Amino acid sequence: MNDALRVALDETGHTIESLAERVGVDRKTVARWLNHDHIPHPRHREAAASALRRPIGDIWPDTSRRREPIWFRPWQEIERDAISLRSYQSVVLPGLLQTEAYARAVLAGADVIARGDIERHLATRLARQSILTRDNPPHFTAVVDEAALRRPVGGRATMRAQIQALLVACEAPHVRVHIVPSSVGAYAGLNGPFVIAVGPEHRTAGYLDNQLQGNVVTGTDDIAAILAAWENVRGEALSHWQSVDLLTEMAGTWN
Repeated sequence: MNDALRVALDETGHTIESLAERVGVDRKTVARWLNHDHIPHPRHREAAASALRRPIGDIWPDTSRRREPIWFRPWQEIERDAISLRSYQSVVLPGLLQTEAYARAVLAGADVIARGDIERHLATRLARQSILTRDNPPHFTAVVDEAALRRPVGGRATMRAQIQALLVACEAPHVRVHIVPSSVGAYAGLNGPFVIAVGPEHRTAGYLDNQLQGNVVTGTDDIAAILAAWENVRGEALSHWQSVDLLTEMAGTWN
């Protein structure tokens, strides 16, 4: 709950509706700012703070001590506002579904992250996961290569707990996980991981990850290519419930 924003609304006489109109967003967006500790896009923060006659840092103090790398911030804004997310991962599990132990092991294994920065990156990754547990969460569909589930990241206990956490996540009606079985040969996913986000105004953006940093793409040709890749990887994957059965079987192999 953003109490500072609620107090500012009361003291200025603004309502959710009037602030939404002033900022140029819909009322549901402002309601999310109030109820989900959701940090708005920078231009919306500036407009809202101006309308409420408050410094931005008084309403959203976390923006002055953000922990994610600068290059990741544009995607984090897109991810927070998304109404649907489609993620394909071939090497590791999606960050939004990682346990703390698994995420720490992944980050510790990356030579590009300084040891002193691991906990900072870990805190950012875990904080992002709140979008899946908030009211009106995005529809999240993950396609994961079976190889990512067979790799002993963090050891057997970590993998057992991670797969059990995936099974729990799969119980939510807005989360779907599909596994590409190891029997599949060459397919589009071998070219690398990606995420597709659809925003509240049905704008589509893609995120491509690499060893150094991620890239956000919004161009028509790029989005068309990513959507085509998604259709390919989703077509090679098992159904959600077949994937749940496979995950259940896998959990036993990590005992």
